[in-house]
Amino acid sequence: MAIMRSPLGRVRGRGSAKMGVGHFSLMRMSSMALVPLTLWFLVSVGKVVGADYAGYRAWIGEVGNATMMVLLIATVFHHAAHGLQVVIEDYVPSEEVREVMIVGVKFLAVLLAVNAIIAVLKVAIGG
Repeated sequence: MAIMRSPLGRVRGRGSAKMGVGHFSLMRMSSMALVPLTLWFLVSVGKVVGADYAGYRAWIGEVGNATMMVLLIATVFHHAAHGLQVVIEDYVPSEEVREVMIVGVKFLAVLLAVNAIIAVLKVAIGG
């Protein structure tokens, strides 16, 4: 069985950091989830274009639509946070700054996602 290491990795005695596959898999899965969710969103919102607030409220008040919207919001922010983390890891040279930026991106993504989900639920439930 051949060992999959680059020539430089063999010389240094190091392999991969074993982090890239996890990020790649998460990005791939969230990308695949975003395709049907985005299509649902475009088709579903297309049906209520031009409606008044009551029409949109009735649309989001349906359990299926509210559920899909919450899934879309959660997936978008999850995908964006992981994508930005990869960019930060690749292009920010200082480890300290990199860690602060990654924590900040994750915090902001969670904050915005929770805020958007609460807004959807508030409109859907009628609060």
